[in-house]
This record gives sequence, C-alpha cells and structure tokens, in this order.
Amino acid sequence: MLNKNLLKFLTQPVVGMALLTAFNVATPSASLAQGQPVFPTPQPVSPNYQTSIDTSYLLGGGDLIRVNVFEVPEYTGEYQVPPGGAINLPLIGSVPVLGLTTEQAADEIARRYSRFLKRPLISVNLLSPRPINILVAGEVTRPGAYTLSLSGGAGNNPGVQYPTVLAALTTAQGVTLAADVSEVKLKRKTGRSSEQVVTINLKNIIQTGDTTQDITLRDGDTIIVPTATNFDVAEARNLFAANFAASQTTPRTVAIIGEVNRPGSYLVGSGGGAEGQSGTATATGGGLPTVTRAIQLAGGITSQADVRNLKLRRPTRTGTEQTVDINLWQLLQSGDVNQDIIVQDGDTIVIPTATEVNAAEATQLATTTLSPNAIQVGVVGEVKNPGALEIKPNSSLNQALLAAGGFNDARASRSTVDLIRLNPDGSVTKREVKVDFSQGINEQTNPILRNNDVLVVSRSGLAKTGDSVGAIVNPLGGLLGIFRALFGFF
Repeated sequence: MLNKNLLKFLTQPVVGMALLTAFNVATPSASLAQGQPVFPTPQPVSPNYQTSIDTSYLLGGGDLIRVNVFEVPEYTGEYQVPPGGAINLPLIGSVPVLGLTTEQAADEIARRYSRFLKRPLISVNLLSPRPINILVAGEVTRPGAYTLSLSGGAGNNPGVQYPTVLAALTTAQGVTLAADVSEVKLKRKTGRSSEQVVTINLKNIIQTGDTTQDITLRDGDTIIVPTATNFDVAEARNLFAANFAASQTTPRTVAIIGEVNRPGSYLVGSGGGAEGQSGTATATGGGLPTVTRAIQLAGGITSQADVRNLKLRRPTRTGTEQTVDINLWQLLQSGDVNQDIIVQDGDTIVIPTATEVNAAEATQLATTTLSPNAIQVGVVGEVKNPGALEIKPNSSLNQALLAAGGFNDARASRSTVDLIRLNPDGSVTKREVKVDFSQGINEQTNPILRNNDVLVVSRSGLAKTGDSVGAIVNPLGGLLGIFRALFGFF
C-alpha cells in the first residue's frame, strides 16, 4: 500500500502518470494491487450486529511483505516479519510494523526515511499472509486455540481466501446443544491496544441461509459461543442438524437413573444401534440419539415410572447445569416429538417414581417402545408349572399365576401369595398378597409386577399335614430321598 507522500505525488497529472507508467514497465512485480488478499467488503450495520466488523489486515509475525522505495531500488526488498514484528531496512534499521495495516506501515517507513530522503515514496505489499491463529471458547465440543490454513492463492497470488467463523466452529468439532447461537461473540484486535467485539446471529444461517453472518477471520480473533439461558427443544433439533453443530453420528455417553430396568451409563448413538458401557450392542433401529433411545438401552421403564415428569440434566461449559423438563406422556398422546429431546455427551436422564399408578395408563404404556418387550418373574411353590416366566410389562400378579398354570389343585394355599421383591437399593422386601381373581389391577389384591419379582405359593394346611404324616410313616423313604438329592446315591 502507498504512503501519503506517494499519493500526493501521483495526483500531479504529468509527473504521476509518467512515474506510474515507468514503474509498471520497469518493475511489474511491485504492482500496487499485487500480493493483496481478497478482503470482503465491510458488513453493514444490522439488527444482528452491534457494529460492522473491521476487515483491515494487521501485520504480524510470519507475514511476507515487499517494501518498495520509489526511485531508490537498492532499498526495495522482500521481508519476513519476525515474531517481534520489527523489520530491518537499509539505512534506517529496525522498523516495528506489528499491528499496523500496510498503509500505516508505509507511512511509518516513509517518516523514518524522511530524515535521509527528500520526498520518500513508499509502498508496502502483502505477498504471503501468515496462518490464522484463533481461540474458540464456550459451548463447543473442544474449546481451545487453533491454527487455520488459508485457501486459494499463495505467495504473490492475490486470490487468498480466509477461513470463516463456521470453519472455526467446525474445527472445534461443532457447537453443543446447550449453545445460544444467536449471540455468538467475535473479538478482534483493531490496533496495537484496541479491540472490537461484534455479535453474530448464526441462527439466521439455519433459518434463512444468510451467510453474511459468517464473517471471515483474522489472526488473533476470539470466538465465544455462550450458553443458552432458556432451552428450546425445537431450536435444539434444528441446531443438531446444522453443519456447524457437533457430529450427529458420534455416540454420546448418557447416564440414566430412576425407574428403568437397568440404570447406568450408556453410549447412545444415531443410526443402527448403540452400546452400553459394558460393550454389549443393542439394536434400536434408525433414528436420532434421543431420550427414548437411552430408555430402550436401559431396559425400558418400570411399572412405577412417572413418564410425565422426567428431567434431563445437562452440564455446560460455564460449569453450570441446564435442567429440561420432559413429558413423554405428551409424546405418546399427541405425537409431540419435541418431547423426545436429543441427548449429548454428559447428559443425565432422571425418571422419577410415580406417586400413584393408574392401571389404564400402565396397560397403555406396556404397549409402547418405552417399556421392555417382556419382564422376568419367578413363580415357585404349589403351581402347575413353577419356574422363571417371561410376561408382558405391567402384568399383574393374577396374570403371572395363570401363566404358571394356576394353583396346584388340592395342595396350594389359594388365599395368599408371598411377593418377594428386589429393590433398587439392593434390599429385599416380602409381603403377603390376598389373592382375588375377581379383582382388576390394584395394589392390595392384584398388584402390577416388576422385573425379577418372585411369587411363592405355599402349601395348604391339608397338604402340610399329609406331607408330615407321610414322612412319619415312611421315615426310611424320606431319608433315601434326602440322600438322593444331596449325593446322587441310589
């Protein structure tokens, strides 16, 4: 770029034209436009910006520049700006250019040459810009410092293209689902001690394809992606599909606790399936990595689950936590897919225990993908087919007894059945249930069973008496039976 003296000199009609003509013929490599990168025009002020962004290029360590001293060719040369930012020129020595535009650098060099030259005419051309070093912070997958390459021309080719904000976010592996992409901040140094901050609304890119929001970057820029203060499930789905969001196919670790059959930590992915932390693959079909997919991996909800009041806890980059309320009953009743929130790495899903179980709703939930295909219960004692059974979720005690063939005639105690239950905290409870096959589902006489429940049907009083008499009448037979059972004798 030209300094002010040169501009004044060139405005003289005869001298300026003659000098330009002679200079262009003699030294074509020092063309005024040569070696300059392609800069975008400054963006106009709009509601999405606090101010327009300064697109001036500031010199720094690593830039290759050409300093032209008109009419003194021995002082003209190419220089690599060192990390300290000062270049060493003939006659005048060290000149600091760090943080200056090419025009400002030309003026500074001309000022110093003015002590030795009567009318120094100086131009500075950028031949090869340095790589772009930026910082990406906030709600991105991998915050940190990055070096971005330039594309297009190189060296003396002026067609250099600079990376953009979206390219930087992609390099940082995309924004998280906790981000507020309508308030992205870009900080840029505009001089040796000044800084400019602009606000970028990347939501416009998703909604309208407005690429004017995608500002080209300069060395030293900082991009800050803030955390959303209010979580919008619909916008989160749109953000998930954006090309500057985190990878859609990368499995994410999600913890699920509460009323599911297998609480724990799982890798939830999209597409063909997902894996638990134990490494066992579970095919869940195509689709998005959502809350319902995580529930399927955890073995489905239990009969005690409150599907209206789920909580999703999401850690943010600021050290806080977003809490999102989920109503899966609304998803089942009205098809509101926004309730099936897309999960991200580090999420925790909490499924609370219902304070009251509605029998009709429990039966309806048993037919949905939220419930497992079957649960296992044990029925032992005086039934016709004792052993482990697979029954539909939310089946009742009466249904389990019937699946085991019903009471063993003449030997079973038909009035009560012992229900043994392994609780989530590891404790075991036992209760007597008064059996009444005429009753529908209710907690007193016909409760809904849970996975791994065991029903024990005792002998009737008559059967106990008969067994005791048999043992007395034939003690030897009883002893032989014990030996057979224990040692395989006889």
